[in-house]
Amino acid sequence: MMQKKRIALAGFALESVSFLPVLTEKKDFDQAVCRGQEMLKILRGTETVGGGFLDILEKEGVDPVPLLYVDCPAGGPASDEAFDIYCKEICDRLERERTIIDGILLYLHGAMTTISRTDPDSDMLRAIRRVVGPELPLYVAFDLHANLSLDTRELCSGFCGFHYSPHTDMAETGRRTARLLLGELSGDLRPALAMKKVPLVLPSLFTATGVAPLSDLVAWGLEKEQEEGVLDISLFCGFAYADVPELGVSVVVITNEDLKKAEAISAELEKKILAVADALFHAEAITSRQHAFQQAVRARKEFGKPVTLLEHADRFNDSTWLLHEALKAKGELKIFVPYLWDPEAVKKCSALSAGMNLSLDVGGWTSEKAGGPVSVEAEILWVGRKNYIGTGPMRRGRPIELGEVAMLKIQNVVVILTSLSVTAIDEDCFLQFGLSLEEFDIIILRSKTHFRAVYEEKTTILMVDTPDWGTANLSTLPYQNIPPAVHERIVFQQAQLIQKA
Repeated sequence: MMQKKRIALAGFALESVSFLPVLTEKKDFDQAVCRGQEMLKILRGTETVGGGFLDILEKEGVDPVPLLYVDCPAGGPASDEAFDIYCKEICDRLERERTIIDGILLYLHGAMTTISRTDPDSDMLRAIRRVVGPELPLYVAFDLHANLSLDTRELCSGFCGFHYSPHTDMAETGRRTARLLLGELSGDLRPALAMKKVPLVLPSLFTATGVAPLSDLVAWGLEKEQEEGVLDISLFCGFAYADVPELGVSVVVITNEDLKKAEAISAELEKKILAVADALFHAEAITSRQHAFQQAVRARKEFGKPVTLLEHADRFNDSTWLLHEALKAKGELKIFVPYLWDPEAVKKCSALSAGMNLSLDVGGWTSEKAGGPVSVEAEILWVGRKNYIGTGPMRRGRPIELGEVAMLKIQNVVVILTSLSVTAIDEDCFLQFGLSLEEFDIIILRSKTHFRAVYEEKTTILMVDTPDWGTANLSTLPYQNIPPAVHERIVFQQAQLIQKA
């Protein structure tokens, strides 16, 4: 009887904003990690990359060898200590298993940075190769927002990226990646990979793959995948808030043995991207925070459904620019501000109980760009610890931990304060507190594109410019390491914003 194949599974993912003043420390990774057999229980059946890996391995009767999996929320750069500890642990676990495994499936974000590293994802791959050697099949699933180095194609046997943002295909990307690995192991496939770097960067809010012309580029790639011999096509939008030499868009095409065809398709897609580069930057879609509430009131009356005000520049879930404006407006409309991260404010609320009133400062505490704290008189509607299993398109089946939470009523505004940083992207921020989206007129969110999976259909969206670290005006960011051609594109984008204003 033929021995079953064994595939090692691991994940180590973080999207790092280079400019944020708060590091992602080991304790932050520790809160999100699962190890060994616990991974199978936690990941199985979830809309995660790891869940997709398991779907295929278990369907094909392959034994998973779970090592370690951590998908940390987006934040500041990882500390070097945290990276070193987790990289070593993955490599140590691989060292113990390397004689019994036939391949590796790995999830990396592709936009992690540390204090001293601009490309730790590649450093991770090099460390793994030192353990398992150059020949063992190693396939990686990356986020759509990865800033990929050309070295990646030499370090991996193959890799895939999410097709969509919102990332509703994380599990499917895991499945795509696993199919390629098993195809190589069976001898049915001999993947040939071509990669292009495109000198272009987009603010995250313009990487929504349902919005033209980016939607047209994604659709073209998916159609091209149907051609004989084409195995996979990935368009990586890059992550604009990482100050790295690899910053920018990447195109990856994998064919079965035909490298020339892969190179031709990647060159064709690169040409198509450059042809619409200006149109990918939607300066006309952004409104100022000073006019946001006036426009929201008009939109609420005109379209008859709630309005989402998107404070997209917030990278830490504590920005208060729109909360300031909401409280100044003093209107009759009901406003909802979910998941404002402020552990100190929550701590003060936790000393009281529902129905009590207090004075406190909320939000705006992580940096001078976050809008500053808002001094409020609030009624506590609910206080306690809140953990739940996600129900939305991207978080279905995943444990979500908000930590200690306080729900406050401030004038006509309901605010949910959390002690852990979690971005509200689906209806769980209502449902888990006995609320409904429809009972509010205006919802202030801090997402970039992921909220669209729910809110695009149910609300009118207004994208609001605020001077935080995730700004659409990339020229305000203190880049030191990005490619000159990408910097030239940023200067051009700034001119578009000025012209629009």
